Amino acid sequence: MASDSTLRKKVALVTGATQGIGLAIARTLAAAGCHLIISSRSEPRLRRIEKEMTADGISVLALACDVRDPVAIDDLLAATRARFRHIDILINNAGLGQPNISVAKMPLQLWRDVIETNLNGMFLVTKAALPLMKPGSSIVNNLSFSAKRIFPGSSAYTASKHGGLGFTNTLREELRPRGIRVIALLPGATNTPMWQTIWPQAPKKKMMTPETVATAVVNALSIPANSTVEELTIVPTAGAL
Repeated sequence: MASDSTLRKKVALVTGATQGIGLAIARTLAAAGCHLIISSRSEPRLRRIEKEMTADGISVLALACDVRDPVAIDDLLAATRARFRHIDILINNAGLGQPNISVAKMPLQLWRDVIETNLNGMFLVTKAALPLMKPGSSIVNNLSFSAKRIFPGSSAYTASKHGGLGFTNTLREELRPRGIRVIALLPGATNTPMWQTIWPQAPKKKMMTPETVATAVVNALSIPANSTVEELTIVPTAGAL
C-alpha cells in the first residue's frame, strides 16, 4: 500500500460508491486521507457510508445521482464545485451487469439501460468533471476484463465495456497535453453483488475481493505525476472461471 501522504487531502469523486469495487475504492481513498464525493442511486446506502467515512475525520459529500441523467450529474458537479472547488481524482465506477441472454432475445430496454449506464454515464460524468480538473489530476474508468474478452450471452455488457475502453484510450490522448492521467481499470472476476445478476452460481471463492482491486488502484494513483499506469489489469490467480 502506498504511503498515505501521497494522496492526503486530495479530492476524489467516486460514482457507484455504495457497494462492490466502488465502495472499496472509496474506503481505500479515505484511508489514504482523501476527501470524497460519493454518489450512487441508493440514498439510504449513501447516508450510511457518509456517516461511516465522516467518522474517520475526512470531508465527505454524498449525493444520490443516476449517471444516465445529465441534470442529476450537473447538480452533483455543482455541489462538488461549491464544496471543494476542484477534483483531483475521478473514479468512473457506476455500472450495470446483465443476465445471461442471447442477442436474439435481448429486450431493447435492457440493452439501453446497460449502455446508458456503463458507457453514456461514463461520458457524461467525465465531461461534467473535466472543468474542475487541473494538471496532475487522474481519471480511472472501471471497465472490467470484459473490455477485451467476449462472453456469449452478455452482448450489452460486453459492448458497453469495449466501447468504454475505446472512449478511455481516446480520452487519455486528448488529456495528455493537459497533464491529466487516464487509467483503464480491467479487473477480472471480483466478488461483488453484480454476480447475482450475471451468474448467481459463480464460484465466488475463486474470485478477488473488491479490496484487492482498490489497493491496486490507489497504488497506481500514488506513483509520481511524471509517470502513469495506462491500463491496470488484475485477475484472480485461478484464471478464468
